[in-house]
This record gives sequence, structure tokens and C-alpha cells, in this order.
Amino acid sequence: MKRMTELIFTAGFALVAAVLLCACSDKLDIQQVYEFDLATLPVQTTIVEGGEAEIRCQLVRSGRYEETEYFIRYFQPTGKGELRLEDGTVLLPNDLYSLPGETFRLYYRSLCTDQQTIDIYIVDSFNQTVTKSFSFNNETEEGVENPEQPAP
Repeated sequence: MKRMTELIFTAGFALVAAVLLCACSDKLDIQQVYEFDLATLPVQTTIVEGGEAEIRCQLVRSGRYEETEYFIRYFQPTGKGELRLEDGTVLLPNDLYSLPGETFRLYYRSLCTDQQTIDIYIVDSFNQTVTKSFSFNNETEEGVENPEQPAP
């Protein structure tokens, strides 16, 4: 009986050792690419020529890989305006800039009286892209005559 117990114990030990050896892998799986999005607070939809709209942004990441870099670019399909970062850097359309952080502010200044739209692109170092669009309608300042309309 003692011999049988020793045999079962040895067979069990060998089986556990075999399972552990087969389950081990020398390759460490590190995930580098994570989905992300750009969250913003509500943004005004009307603006006067020369006026400025603030866009408060936060990068929302589903995971974290420390070496991932994020970039920003924008395009303006309608109207004319200027977009700048909170540090004063004026962004040129379609140029790529390093994102200043996970939480940042953008400032859009209207340079026309037409309807205006800007498309903001956030790109990571793995070429994933998130796009957000903002539209602004022209609003004339009260008490200021619009030069295109004759006075009554």
C-alpha cells in the first residue's frame, strides 16, 4: 500500500511539473496600443467676428502605455479663423503638433462673418485618429451696425 501511495504521489508530481513547464512562455505580452477619445465640455455655437471660443479638452484613454505620444492637427473646411493652444502657440491648418498634456484648452478666434467649422484631429504614435468637429454661426454684436445691411 505504501508503494502504491508513493507511485501515485510521484505520478501526480510529474504531471504537475509537466503542466507547469508547458504553460510557461518566455515571451512577455505587452499591450502598446489602446483606444482613446477626446472629451470636451459643451462649446458655444455662436461667435462674433474677432470673438473667441474656448474648447476645454481631455484625452480619455482605455489603457496606458507610457511611450505613446499624442499629436493634434486641425482643418477648417468653412469660414476663416485661428486656433491656438493655451500656451499661445497658433496652430497652422494640417500641421502636426505635440499634444500639451491629457487635459488642455484650445482657443478659436473668428476672423470672418461666415459660418465656420473646424475639425480637430488627435493622432497617437500608432496612427490611431480621433476627430471632433465644431461649428460656429456668426452673431453680430448688439448696437453695432452690420456694414452689409443698410440702416433703416
